[in-house]
Amino acid sequence: MIRVVLPPHLRSLAKVTGEVSVAVAGEVTQRQVLDAVEERYPMLRGTMRDRSTGQRRALVRFFACSEDLSNESPDAPLPEPVASGEEPFLVVGAMAGG
Repeated sequence: MIRVVLPPHLRSLAKVTGEVSVAVAGEVTQRQVLDAVEERYPMLRGTMRDRSTGQRRALVRFFACSEDLSNESPDAPLPEPVASGEEPFLVVGAMAGG
């Protein structure tokens, strides 16, 4: 099981508390993790990625093992500690303003 930590506004939308867990078959990538989250919580479709292009939303960042993976290929394998469930995959709402 892959552990996923969502930002508070997405946890509220999905009606969950704390982190969520999703199953991913085969190689664990950002795309597969996000697909699994959106399948389990359909109300989150379009909140982290654009529905038509699948591109990451501008004010959403993805982290794993203290690394910002937001600009990495969505099909690149995630680090082993995330794939094994030891570490969570983090979805973070970026701060904007000035």
